[in-house]
Amino acid sequence: MKLGIAGTGMIVKDFLSVSDQIKGLLIGAILSTPKSEASARELAAQYGIEKVYTQYDQLLISDVDTIYVALPNHLHFPFAKEALEAGKHVIVEKPFTTNVSEALILSDLAREKGLFLIEAVTTLYLPNYKKIKEMLPELGDIKIVQCNFSQYSSRYDSFKQGMVLPAFDPCYSGGALMDINIYNLHYVTGLFGEPKGVEYYPNIERGIDTSGILILSYSGFQCTLTGAKDCSSPAVYRIQGDRGYLFQETTANVCGEINVVSNDGTRVVMNENHRNHRMIDEFTEFQEMIDNHRLLKCYDLLDHTLLVSKIQTEARKKAGIYFYGEKENL
Repeated sequence: MKLGIAGTGMIVKDFLSVSDQIKGLLIGAILSTPKSEASARELAAQYGIEKVYTQYDQLLISDVDTIYVALPNHLHFPFAKEALEAGKHVIVEKPFTTNVSEALILSDLAREKGLFLIEAVTTLYLPNYKKIKEMLPELGDIKIVQCNFSQYSSRYDSFKQGMVLPAFDPCYSGGALMDINIYNLHYVTGLFGEPKGVEYYPNIERGIDTSGILILSYSGFQCTLTGAKDCSSPAVYRIQGDRGYLFQETTANVCGEINVVSNDGTRVVMNENHRNHRMIDEFTEFQEMIDNHRLLKCYDLLDHTLLVSKIQTEARKKAGIYFYGEKENL
C-alpha cells in the first residue's frame, strides 16, 4: 500500500508517529491547505514523505494507490467520493460520513469499481475487542450493556464563550454522537449487530449535541451508550449476562484490560493488546487487506460501517439534530 494522506491535523500526527511500525507501508504524499503547507512540509521532512500537495487533484493523479481521508467530518464524503472516482482505494477516518445516504453512495461506488473502502475506527481491530467477541457466550444470556465515553473538550470552553469550532458546529457535522459516542456505537453493534430500536436523548446547545445517551434495544436486553464532550467521567464498559459480567475501565477506542467475573465470584483478568499505540493494529490490517486483495473482508467491514451510519442518522433525526443541508434530504 502506497498511501496519500489528506490532512495534517492531530489524528494524522498521531498516525505518523507510529507509521514506521506498519510493515510494508509507504507514505507517498501528504495534502494540506495552502495555509498549512509549512506544517505539511515539516511532517514530510520528519517522516520521509515524498511529496507535499496543496491541491487535491494533484494528489489524486499521483502514484499513491490509497487515500487516507483525515479531514473534518463534513469533508469525508466529498473527498472519499472523488478519490474512488479517480480509482484510488480509500481509508476514511471515523465518522465515515455525515449520514447513511452519503455512506450508501460511497459503498455502491467502491463495490462497482472493485475498490477498497474502509472506515478507520480503532476499536474493531484491537485484539482485546476480538477477545470480547470470543468470550461473550461465557456470560450467558445478555441482559444489560453500558458504555460511557465522556471526555471534557477544551473546545467546549470556547463554545461556552460563543466561539463555535468544528467539533461543535452543525455545519461541520460535529457533536458528541459523531465525535465520541460513535466509538460506543461501533463497539456494541460489532458485538450484537443491528438493534430492534434506537432512541437518542441528547443535551443540545445551539443546535448541536454536546453530550447524550443513545439507547439501543435488542431482543432480551438493553444498551445505554453515553458520550459527552461537555463533562467528564471515568470510562465504564459493562456487559452483564445471567452467568457473569465483563467490564473494562478504558474507552472503546483503546479497549484495554478485560475483567470477567462469574456469578460464583471467579475473576479473570486479561489483556491481549500488545502494541504501543492503538492505530497500529488497524493500519496493519488495512495494509494486509489491500496488499492481498481481500475485498470480501473489506466489504464485510463496510456493511458494519453502513449499519453504524444508519443508526447514527436515525438517532440524530429522532433527536432533531440536522447538519447543513440535511433536513430536506433525510
